[in-house]
Amino acid sequence: MKKLSARRRHPLAAVVVLLFALAATGGLYAAFAPADRAQADETAQSLAIEEGQKLYTVGCASCHGTGGQGTTDGPSLVGVGSAAVDFQVGTGRMPAQQPGVQVPKKKVIYSQSEIDQLAAYIASLGAGPITPTEKQYSPEGADIAKGGDLFRTNCAQCHNFTGEGGALTDGKYAPHLDGVSPKHLYEAMQTGPQNMPSFPDTTMPEQQKRDIIKYIQTVNGDDTPTPGGFALGGLGPVSEGLFGWIFGLGSLIAVAVWVAAHTAKAKKS
Repeated sequence: MKKLSARRRHPLAAVVVLLFALAATGGLYAAFAPADRAQADETAQSLAIEEGQKLYTVGCASCHGTGGQGTTDGPSLVGVGSAAVDFQVGTGRMPAQQPGVQVPKKKVIYSQSEIDQLAAYIASLGAGPITPTEKQYSPEGADIAKGGDLFRTNCAQCHNFTGEGGALTDGKYAPHLDGVSPKHLYEAMQTGPQNMPSFPDTTMPEQQKRDIIKYIQTVNGDDTPTPGGFALGGLGPVSEGLFGWIFGLGSLIAVAVWVAAHTAKAKKS
């Protein structure tokens, strides 16, 4: 009887065994699941690079070289990063229709998944600015006043005070910013496309970029009033006053000529 009672298991023994089993299973999952996930991500990235290379060979290699090294018809893409690809292709500037002093924005011919694949391939050629996440370029909670100060200091010389754009030298121009998506605005500041200087995070932190994006969206929004009437490029009262002076004075001169001509006819008759 004593031997039987000594061998009898404690009522909680089964619970303890079950807990140990669950712990062991969780440990095995924790040990192997991240490795499996990392391997799956690596495989997906490799596939994206492979597909991107195919797209690049068809649509880009003729100008930028078979390995992105650049040619006389197009610059090197080594080190430009995925952000530059997402901006240039995502705004339709690339592939370019024809060479010129500046490549204009046009209809996008690639889907976003194809753009991502192209960006993955170009990023594999050399480190560069990475495509931003929505959290990075979202203007929610940004400071409009600070954004206006930053924009007037760094951008207004070319893009005008309200982002209406303007002419540059040798046939180049700063494009208007009305209707440009926050993502592409952020990428333009990151990469400095064409004639624009780049503003990396070391020069212009992420928060400042978001402030600028918020300012651009606000001044070009449909709900923003224009007390002076026609914006006329957003140049302010000088341009609107000149417009009024020229056309107002011209109208007065035309009326004066008409009155004088009819008065002379009346005297003759």
